[in-house]
Amino acid sequence: MERHTSHQELTRGKRKHQRPHLRFLCSRTSDMAEPIQQLTRNNQHQERESIPFTLIHRKEKFGEVLYEKRQYGKAKWACIKMQEEQYEQSICLGFMKLMKYICEQNSSGLYLGMTIPIVTLVHTNETHSAITRSVTVAYYLPELLQEQPPQPYDSDIIIEEWPPTVVYTRSFRGVTNEDSIMREINFLAELLESPELCLQNIFIVAGYTNPAAANRHNEIWFLQRP
Repeated sequence: MERHTSHQELTRGKRKHQRPHLRFLCSRTSDMAEPIQQLTRNNQHQERESIPFTLIHRKEKFGEVLYEKRQYGKAKWACIKMQEEQYEQSICLGFMKLMKYICEQNSSGLYLGMTIPIVTLVHTNETHSAITRSVTVAYYLPELLQEQPPQPYDSDIIIEEWPPTVVYTRSFRGVTNEDSIMREINFLAELLESPELCLQNIFIVAGYTNPAAANRHNEIWFLQRP
């Protein structure tokens, strides 16, 4: 197995046809400028801490990576549940609330540092044909803060400890919405030899790019059953 602390090359940009309310939600307000700049910067990789994982297996075809199987360790996350009308509204609002926590609105009064990816837990309905409105947006606490995470001032943000997890993951680019997420879920399910070994109603969308960026770098994660 291969030990990874992956630094993904990120692109920056603005969505050409972004809806006005999303443009407002994802605007670069002054108190959030530093983490958003770090999340969208193409260089200075050392300024962004990536979530460590162990690569178990990589499936390739004609030089293209179809998916990876990874082991993530136990870790603490800052999480916020959102339930807006549209998925993109939820992730933008959740992202901004987490940015405020990262930017000194915490018990330490310090800037905590940016980690990637920011992840969103999504659920599918009973027929597995669509995702539900309820999502959880989560920020991985930097390694130095794992033992004693600063507490958020926002009572909607909860510090949770997630157990060790094996995930199957596939990269994709572009916007993340209800349709694109279901498409990627179905695509990865077709690629896996035994998709029934994974949870069937909860998935993770991992974002390596600011939600306002046009050509986002994302991953879809399937969680292996405990």
